Amino acid sequence: MDVSFLGGPHPQRGVGVVAPFDFALDRELWRWVPDDVSLHLTRTPFVPVEVSLHLARLVSEHETLADAVRALQAVAPEVVAYACTSGSFVGGLAGERAMCEAMTRAGALPSLTTSGALLAALEELGARRIALVTPYTVSVTRSLEEYLAEAGITVTERAFMGLTRHIWKVPYREVADMARRAARGAADALFVSCTNLPTYDVIPQLEAELRIPVISANQVTMWAALRQLGTRAVGPYQRLIDQAARRGPVLPEEQEGWA
Repeated sequence: MDVSFLGGPHPQRGVGVVAPFDFALDRELWRWVPDDVSLHLTRTPFVPVEVSLHLARLVSEHETLADAVRALQAVAPEVVAYACTSGSFVGGLAGERAMCEAMTRAGALPSLTTSGALLAALEELGARRIALVTPYTVSVTRSLEEYLAEAGITVTERAFMGLTRHIWKVPYREVADMARRAARGAADALFVSCTNLPTYDVIPQLEAELRIPVISANQVTMWAALRQLGTRAVGPYQRLIDQAARRGPVLPEEQEGWA
């Protein structure tokens, strides 16, 4: 069979992703990625520890990150993203910067983390007061609030679940319920934390209901990594990645031909 007429495969640009060993949402990350970009994922080594501040520190050790980045070099990504919120906020702002520096040294390429991407996304949206949703325990949630406070971000209200395992199994309904509880205060935006918590399909629905930007850990990670490549994340009506969505939903009386 002659397939020479197909002319492919088309060139791909690469994003390297370092994820914790228990990360289960590879498919969700891919949903934000345009067709000409490939994700190359690797994971940190397994440790028999439940989700906690202790685990966050273990999966963000510099040598662990450096080993993962060196492994990714074989497929020559243009940027590396560390896809873990707690692992990248547990050391505060200085710890997040040091993680990026360690990954950059290991791979000689731009590096970013989920928590760093979160701050960039909040700046992009002009949000200084946020509602917060997490699946974490109170201690991990408090650590995230401390990280945000260090960056000058105020948490107006929070909702958390107290989970220490199987976070990827939380259904959208529970995520939406937590978001509604957290958004009762006056906030500029709502952030759903944890890269292992499913959020892709619920974001546009929550934005329409709450009338504020809704961002999530996986969304900001992909948004920041793709922006580093000079391209854009894709997704249905999400204010962070869609300029048209930032103008808010179109009301019936504003539609053409409405009478």
